[in-house]
Amino acid sequence: MRTVVTWKDKSDQCIYDLTFKPDGTQLIVAAGSRLLVYDASDGTLLQPLRGHKDTVYCVEYAKDGKRFASGSADKSVIIWTSKLEGILKYTHNESIQCVSYNPVTHQLASCSSSDFGLWSPEQKSVSKHKANSKITCCSWTNDGQYLALGLFNGVISIRNKNGEEKVKIERPGGVYSPVWSICWSPSSRWENFWMSRETEDAEDVIVNSYFQEIPSTLKSAEYSSQGSEAEEEEPEEEDDSPRDDNSEEHNDILAVADWGQKLSFYQLSGKQIGKDRPLNFDPCCISYFTKGEYILMGGSDKQVSLFTKDGVRLGTIGEQSSWVWTCKVKPDSNYVAIGCQDGTIVLYQLVFSTVHGLYKDRYAYRDSMTDVIVQHLITEQKVRIKCKELVKKIAIYKNRLAIQLPEKILIYELYSDDSSDMHYRVKEKMVRKFECNLLVVCADHIILCQERRLQSLTFNGVKEREWQMESLIRYIKVIGGPPRREGLLVGLKNGQILKIFVDNLFAVVLLKQATAVRCLDMSATRKKLAVVDENDTCLVYDIHSKELLFQEPNANSVAWNTQCEDMLCFSGGGYLNIKASNFPVHQQKLQGFVVGYNGSKIFCLHVFAMTAVEVPQSAPMYQYLEKKMFKEAYQIACLGVTDTDWRELAMEALEGLEFETAKKAFTRVQDLRYLELISSIEERKKRGESNSDLFLADVFAYQGKFHEAAKLYRRSGHESLALDMYTNLCMFDYAKDFLGSGDPKETKMLITKQADWARNIHEPKAAVEMYVSAGEHAKAIELSGDHGWVDMLIDIARKLDKAEREPLLMCARYFKKLDHPSYAAETYLKIGDLRSLVQLHVETHRWDEAFALGEKHPEFKDDIYVPYAQWLAENDRFEEAQKAFHKAGRQKEAVKVLEQLTHNAVVESRFNDAAYYYWMLSMQCLDIAQADPAQKDTMLNKFYHFQHLAELYHGYHAIQRYTEEPFSFHLPETLFNVSRFLLHSLTKDAPLGISKVNTLFTLAKQSKALGAYKLARHAYDKLQGLQIPARFQKPIELGSLTIRSKPFHDSEELVPLCYRCSTNNPLLNNLGNVCINCRQPFVFSASSYEVLHLVEFYLEEGITDEEAVSLIDLEAPRPKQGSKWQEISSNNSQALRLDETVDPVGDTDDPFTAKLSFEQGGSEFAPVVVNRSVLRSMSRRDVLIKRWPPPLQWQYFRSLLPDASITMCPSCFQMFHSEDYELLVLQHACCPYCRRRIEEPGP
Repeated sequence: MRTVVTWKDKSDQCIYDLTFKPDGTQLIVAAGSRLLVYDASDGTLLQPLRGHKDTVYCVEYAKDGKRFASGSADKSVIIWTSKLEGILKYTHNESIQCVSYNPVTHQLASCSSSDFGLWSPEQKSVSKHKANSKITCCSWTNDGQYLALGLFNGVISIRNKNGEEKVKIERPGGVYSPVWSICWSPSSRWENFWMSRETEDAEDVIVNSYFQEIPSTLKSAEYSSQGSEAEEEEPEEEDDSPRDDNSEEHNDILAVADWGQKLSFYQLSGKQIGKDRPLNFDPCCISYFTKGEYILMGGSDKQVSLFTKDGVRLGTIGEQSSWVWTCKVKPDSNYVAIGCQDGTIVLYQLVFSTVHGLYKDRYAYRDSMTDVIVQHLITEQKVRIKCKELVKKIAIYKNRLAIQLPEKILIYELYSDDSSDMHYRVKEKMVRKFECNLLVVCADHIILCQERRLQSLTFNGVKEREWQMESLIRYIKVIGGPPRREGLLVGLKNGQILKIFVDNLFAVVLLKQATAVRCLDMSATRKKLAVVDENDTCLVYDIHSKELLFQEPNANSVAWNTQCEDMLCFSGGGYLNIKASNFPVHQQKLQGFVVGYNGSKIFCLHVFAMTAVEVPQSAPMYQYLEKKMFKEAYQIACLGVTDTDWRELAMEALEGLEFETAKKAFTRVQDLRYLELISSIEERKKRGESNSDLFLADVFAYQGKFHEAAKLYRRSGHESLALDMYTNLCMFDYAKDFLGSGDPKETKMLITKQADWARNIHEPKAAVEMYVSAGEHAKAIELSGDHGWVDMLIDIARKLDKAEREPLLMCARYFKKLDHPSYAAETYLKIGDLRSLVQLHVETHRWDEAFALGEKHPEFKDDIYVPYAQWLAENDRFEEAQKAFHKAGRQKEAVKVLEQLTHNAVVESRFNDAAYYYWMLSMQCLDIAQADPAQKDTMLNKFYHFQHLAELYHGYHAIQRYTEEPFSFHLPETLFNVSRFLLHSLTKDAPLGISKVNTLFTLAKQSKALGAYKLARHAYDKLQGLQIPARFQKPIELGSLTIRSKPFHDSEELVPLCYRCSTNNPLLNNLGNVCINCRQPFVFSASSYEVLHLVEFYLEEGITDEEAVSLIDLEAPRPKQGSKWQEISSNNSQALRLDETVDPVGDTDDPFTAKLSFEQGGSEFAPVVVNRSVLRSMSRRDVLIKRWPPPLQWQYFRSLLPDASITMCPSCFQMFHSEDYELLVLQHACCPYCRRRIEEPGP
């Protein structure tokens, strides 16, 4: 650090105080009874201000720059505007010692010897507060909340904005140590620094206390000057750029200077921070820099001293001839104004030198004058070393770091050899004061440079060697070497360049030039030397021959690339210049000084910051490529180029058949295609191939230069490779041109490949046409079929010869898949594949065509009817399915399917379906008995059994719905009749699914409801012996009890009548569903289960069914019976009279009635047998015939009540009351028993 006088003036009066205008344009000086206003930039006296009658002791500008105040020995305070006009004046009882503006509210505090006052523009009066001692100084906190007062009795009083004392600090010296100057720190961010500060010296702190990792985004403090590494330093221009302003932070660090010659620091709470710092002079003034990084102090030592924020003295700013009463820093700058006892006014500029050191990618520099920051330029890591003393010099080399302090040199070393390690520890300390211009550190030595002399010292401080130069040393650099034998490169002002080894007393003169050396560097292999002279010229020499290789103008610094012998860079004139070998210089804009060049990174010092600039080495690489110097270009590329540059290098080397370089370059860009090409070429070369044209053709083909590749292929005699290349690339036109009128086979192959390509690029129609033209019918058919092009498929199929069976079969399969069976059938017919045609008709359910084909070709009968039957069964068309099974001769399958369906219906409680399926089974058995005499008896037994089960399940359906569902769909009489019918039919074990409990429960409930109490009691008694479900338990128990209260007889209306013998049968008949008297079986209605007025009769032997029907149809005339009504006529009237004397038994002449008689008391059933005369006497409408197919006999029934109509289903032969039947048919559109559609004719 050094100072430069900006301007100086002399007054004939003592300068007690001065202040800068906040914008830094003016300086207000208290000189005697006047205020002098200076232009701060050049010291021009703008205007003297007269308003006080006595000496002005203090002056202060408000932070907003609108006004300033002055206080005088005349006991008055004057408020001045920024236009230098006095606007207000007020007085105290004593002389004014100090004034201070609140930085936030602009409230003015004015302090006298006995009190202090607080004034603000909003107030009309000044509020004053007494003080118990003379107030010598005052200062507001940065947030304007508190005012600190320094008293002559050694006390510091901290008041709030209202003047109330909040904290009182009593100094140890008391009245013998008056507090003469105080100042609050501008920023509270230093509190953490103070709180963590240790009292030990820097070299005694262990490494973990030293080091503080700094984020890479932390910016270095900015200084206003930068010198070269030699002794000359040039002042920099003032930096007026905006700085960070932390005025919003609370300021709670108070610097106190007393006449006990001590400097102390306090917190807002009054707690002292650290220890008192001895000053050895009486301080008269203290002030902070704008950002609080430094402290200024002046007093009886006739100079202004610069201190760090923690009180470490850094140096002197201008020695004077009298006491310094005031010193202030120009806002946001490094300019300091000083006022002295003898009236001297001086404005100094502080020039802070850049103290730094660089070795490869590690850069160490001074920060805040007492700290050292080591920055890793590659990883951007930073570490701070707090030395707590002024850092004078820094040197860094490999794992060593040397820091020169005022009284010692500290040697640090890295913890480990890791290149990214940033942890340093103290290795040695040299406690001794050294004077030097330059400092260099080696592995075990310190090199001191002072003017012309170089000294080599061990870390213990022992001087080993000394070299005396002919001229001033301008530049020195460690160029490496083994420990204790490192080499130094030294440049002198007289142009001499020397190489010195630490262990050798004799310096080696490398060369001597006419101009002074400013900067120099040696290449990596020590063969070349680059020098920048005082004329800003970069000169490059061959060290061995001393020959000047080349020179370039406009250079201020130079550096060789540490990884490439022939590359260097130099900076100057705002440009970065990169030179490779003897090629022209490549320029790009860059501000600053080049200090290092490592690979593709150039280390640049710009103003006060070191940065690593990534510079692609593209330009020099292309310069080498132009000369076909591939290996040298590869070495340049390794330093750092873009991927595009790597690829260009690889391609150029490949075309130059420099496969080794190309392989490395393609590996770098991870291009596997070209690596495979190079590998294949190398393998071929190992096998003895040496045709360069062929190798280059392959390279051109890979690069997309297909025509050049084809020419080389033809030239090397490998035309087939060119053809393969074109076809693989789908460049078929070029392939045809290349082929010309060649072999037809190759032309066909070309067309096929073209079709494959069209297929792959989603042009299938073009591909199909090409396949057809090339004779690849299978591929054409496959492609057309996959895309559903039926038109193209049928064209292909019709053009194909029937001998080409496989393509035609493919066409047929695609026709089937695309749902065009007619085209498939046409194709099958073309090739004569009838079995596939039958299968097609079956799969598409085109049964009519299948049947027609089956008629012509009976050998396919099974292939048609079996699938047809299965399809019918799947679609619930069981009648047709059975016929189909019959036609196919698969009777067992038909029966098996129906039996399974029946079983499922029973298990699922679909009893109506079960009845239907059993009826169908019975009819199936009847068909089998008719067709197969060998199974006649078995099948007839099954027929009767299945018929019986069908009747049971049909009736039980109503019972099941009544007991399981909440609402009944049948009349009580129907349920009563059904339950009686079931009980009479279930003589043994009940069939699967039919519950006796449900049947008896229904019978009991309906009997009770209809008045058949005796039958109901019998049903309840029967239920007691059965296992009753829980849900019926209570109703049955309750019914069993309540039925006891009913009469023990049945309603006569419910008693069934035998229409043959007119006998009333009991409701519960032990014989079953036959008359107890004549044993005639009852005929029941299949809907209401009432006993129908039908009597079955049989034919005499010898009468065939056809004859019987013809006799019945004759309807012989019956004798006319007399009418019971008689007509009486008179002259005046006509009348009808019922003649009750007529015999009521008018049918005694009916031959059939006579046949109904039977032998009373017989236990055997005597059927009614009729002869021809009886048949002839019957009316056709009175006779119902069940026309069973053979081998069964027809059954004949005579209605005894012709007026009550009965309908018989012509399919299942079940009897119904005609009204019931018609209603059921209307509901279901079919027979309720056999489900014959009403429009279908009966058998």
